[in-house]
Amino acid sequence: MLGFAAFTNYGESGRQDHIDAATRASVECALHAAGDIEAIDIIVTTLGSYVILEGSVRRRGDVERAMEIAESVVGRGYVRSRLLRR
Repeated sequence: MLGFAAFTNYGESGRQDHIDAATRASVECALHAAGDIEAIDIIVTTLGSYVILEGSVRRRGDVERAMEIAESVVGRGYVRSRLLRR
């Protein structure tokens, strides 16, 4: 029987990685599904319990709109923006 060392220590760290990936995916999907914002240049990362939005947006108000969308997924106060308007 073959053993895979990468999967033998799946513990708390692995669960947190899965939660982070699911959170990122949920925020990315919400951003892309919104018809009023161009989200192609927005990168979503997590840092602890916070979602970080990085990259650039084209229109005035898109930074605030991206924050609203992300907060609708993870909750108010858990989103930080590093977005710049081009």
